[in-house]
Order: sequence, then structure tokens, then C-alpha cells
Amino acid sequence: MFRGVAQLSMDGKGRLAIPTKYREALLAHGDGKLVITADPSKCLLLYPLPDWEPIYRQLMALPSFDPNVRGVQRLIGGYADDVEMDAQGRILVSPSLREFASLSRAVTLVGQGAKFELWDALRWGEQRERASVPGGGMPPGLEGFSL
Repeated sequence: MFRGVAQLSMDGKGRLAIPTKYREALLAHGDGKLVITADPSKCLLLYPLPDWEPIYRQLMALPSFDPNVRGVQRLIGGYADDVEMDAQGRILVSPSLREFASLSRAVTLVGQGAKFELWDALRWGEQRERASVPGGGMPPGLEGFSL
């Protein structure tokens, strides 16, 4: 279970050090093998390989004759990239994924349960501001939800 927000720096080659608190779990669950892919929100998703495989199978089993489904399959499946943590706990984010998510040196890693989101730090700030509930109303899917 991945939780929390970490402010990180990516080097010029696209290498990113996974925070120490997550490394052991990623090594235990998937041997440090991850899949990074694009998200329609213009961030990247990082999954341990064992958690990614059933999602990919489910995604590719959807009816590809529907143009909306096909677009999501192209985005999420097409950008999927297998990576492995190195001895220093770093991963390499490909140039195409960095470009897709407009990643700069300053990035934000956001734990989302079984996966992470990776955002450009400035875009994460904008996203965080939009996440506020306007006027105190809850979106329909969250009615009745409480913390």
C-alpha cells in the first residue's frame, strides 16, 4: 500500500530515485520491476509489475472497435514501459513519457494505494488546487463518503 507525497528531483537522463520507504515493498512485491505508463490526466502511473499485468489484460480485453476505448488502449497500453530499480533504487523514465507528462527536474510522487502517480511539481500544485471541493459540495460518486 503506497501512501504519501514525495517531492523528488529527476536528473538530466531521466533517472529518478524511488524514496527509501517504498523500495523494500517494491522489491518484495515484484522484485523491483515496475511499469510506467501515461494517464489521461497528463501524469504518469507507476505500478509494480504484478499489479500492472491484470490491469493490462483487462484493458486489452475491452472492445477495441469503440473509438473511445481504442484511444484509452493506445494511450495507456501504448505508453507502457517496463523499468527496473537499479542498485541505488533509481528508475529511468523514458523521454517519450517525460515529454507526455511535461516532467521537469522537480517532480512529485503521489502514493495511490497499489500504484503511484508521477507529476511535474508545478502541474501537481495545479492539480492539488483543483482537487478542492468547490462550495463544499461533494461530487456525486462521493456522496455519503466521510473521513
